[in-house]
Amino acid sequence: MPQVAKKQRQELTDFPPSSPSTAQTPDPSPRTFHPGIVHLALAVGGFAIGITEFATMSLLPFFARDLHVSEPAAGRVISAYAIGVVVGAPLIAVLAARLPRKTMLIYLMGFFALMNGLSGLAPDYYSMLAVRFLAGLPHGAYFGIAMLVAASLVPSNKRAGAVGRVLLGLTVATIIGVPMANGVGQAFGWRWAFAIVASLSLLTAVLVWIFVPRDAVHAGASPRRELSALRRKHVWLTLAIGAVGFGGLFSVYTYLASTMLAVTHVPATLVPVALCVFGIGLTAGNIIVPRFADRALMPTAGGLLLWSAAMLALYPFAAEHFWTLLADVFLIGLGGALATVLQTRLMDVAGDAQTLAAALNHSAFNMANALGPWLGGMAIAAGYGWTSTGLVGTGLAMTGFLVWVVAAALARREGV
Repeated sequence: MPQVAKKQRQELTDFPPSSPSTAQTPDPSPRTFHPGIVHLALAVGGFAIGITEFATMSLLPFFARDLHVSEPAAGRVISAYAIGVVVGAPLIAVLAARLPRKTMLIYLMGFFALMNGLSGLAPDYYSMLAVRFLAGLPHGAYFGIAMLVAASLVPSNKRAGAVGRVLLGLTVATIIGVPMANGVGQAFGWRWAFAIVASLSLLTAVLVWIFVPRDAVHAGASPRRELSALRRKHVWLTLAIGAVGFGGLFSVYTYLASTMLAVTHVPATLVPVALCVFGIGLTAGNIIVPRFADRALMPTAGGLLLWSAAMLALYPFAAEHFWTLLADVFLIGLGGALATVLQTRLMDVAGDAQTLAAALNHSAFNMANALGPWLGGMAIAAGYGWTSTGLVGTGLAMTGFLVWVVAAALARREGV
């Protein structure tokens, strides 16, 4: 029975589908490319998304001034993007159920390019809010579909590595892309940073058109079938692990700069160094961890949650000195590979509703992006100090681990 279940899960992620009844005529002269080339093309889109998600935070003082609003009010622009991700991921996945994945990737990146271009042209605060919300809509759906495509091109025991390679685009953006966009924004104006993102998004659409294999829609694909994911408890448990357990990382990251200035007592010029080290940790995690996840998926998820809890617990002590802070920030970043692991887990438990489940993973992580900073901010406002974000993060990671215990127990009992 376990071999049968494994075979069925593999068939669900096969790309293109093997069914002879399709919604698109196959390419009469199909070109084949090494999976690594396809993964690289998809990672470019992750690079563009990573820049717009993280660089917008670093450029907040500049567009706040130009749009004549306070920095707290400008922060709602970032929230508008996150809300767009949460709303857009499931909505697009359901409505586009009958479209080929390659076509969807091109449309999503084209729309993402347009909205980021309009972000750079926004004449006032309210138009900026609107276009940032719209820019967030393709985020989760793109990653969800891109990871399904990436995983479909490799054997089932290599899926986590394929998913990790797509996410490398986002993690590398935190090392290279965000500083680059911030530098361009400070030198030539913040609007040019969005122009960079728009250009990279168009490049991604072209690369997908050239390199991603042409696929056919499965005969049974429909919005109703995608919505069937919402009836699966293992899907909800997996999403809950990410929505809660990942919040600790965001709790620390959001207030890292303020902590360095107030607690570590370093000049502001060293803040980008710590942010870069964090990005290196994320990237290293997405290279190293998938090798373990491909052998033991659920145990790797549980181990990452415990790892994150321990590294976040060290944060209040490490923050006293610059070098220990850098070391701990790197180790916290390694735990970011949880996103790759949970994305792969969803492929196993989503049944026929692969696209919706994959997209919902990014809604879950954006909920973590809201929960972690909110709880961390509450601890700071209550007088527990800037480093209390580490203890808040530990609590969130351990809560996520408790959800994992329930999910793992049910998985063993049901053979899922």
